[in-house]
Amino acid sequence: MHDALILSDLHLGADNAQVSQMVSFLDAVRARTHGLATRCLILNGDVFDSFDMRRLSKTHWKVLTALRKLTKHIEVHWITGNHDPDSELLSCLLGVEAHDEMRFQSGSKRILCLHGHAFDSFVERYPRITALADGAYRVLQWVDRSHRVARLAKKSSKTFLRCTNKVRDRAISLAVGRSVDIVCCGHTHLAEEHTDPATGIQYFNSGSWVEKPCTYLAVREGLVELRRFDQEEAPTPPVESYLTRQPSHFLPTLAGN
Repeated sequence: MHDALILSDLHLGADNAQVSQMVSFLDAVRARTHGLATRCLILNGDVFDSFDMRRLSKTHWKVLTALRKLTKHIEVHWITGNHDPDSELLSCLLGVEAHDEMRFQSGSKRILCLHGHAFDSFVERYPRITALADGAYRVLQWVDRSHRVARLAKKSSKTFLRCTNKVRDRAISLAVGRSVDIVCCGHTHLAEEHTDPATGIQYFNSGSWVEKPCTYLAVREGLVELRRFDQEEAPTPPVESYLTRQPSHFLPTLAGN
């Protein structure tokens, strides 16, 4: 059984949200199938796309229903992101606790989770440019349903790459100050894993659920794996494994406690 599963950037309310995949994933977690048995689920920011809840379609509400059902079986924690609306209201709606960030231990490894938008000044400084870029990205996703063209365009953008590097580097700096071994973020929508050569701190980004493939992080006994989920296929093996397995030990706490 996993100590935690971490996913981020569902963006419910957006037309490119992979809702069917989300429901299948959450149902599998609840049923403990597809290798998704876990003690805890962490939603690492941007569960919603905007403050306007009227944008949620009937299918998007199915995700919230699946989350609500899941809370009866395991711990579910929600870390707020820059797109998420009022945390108190949605905590009541989903039946989960909302945090700005969260720290827990798996084996001997101390892990910090936060969305990562606090490290991205571009979004706040240039909201219109950000909105235009997001719109263009969604058009590319609509034209090419495989999302290959959209991913290529994103990874070819110098501005996007600067943003992802800034989030990664600042997250690692924060991890040093917090004395943790691993830091997990979302926000950039780029699933990645990186070990800082100077400090040995490991950085993971859980990617997003608004493009294919949908990705998440699996944490077990001090091991973190970046994985893909596809409801139509058998579970894929981890992209790569990190750390030596340690005795399992899960102690979720608010960061700073």
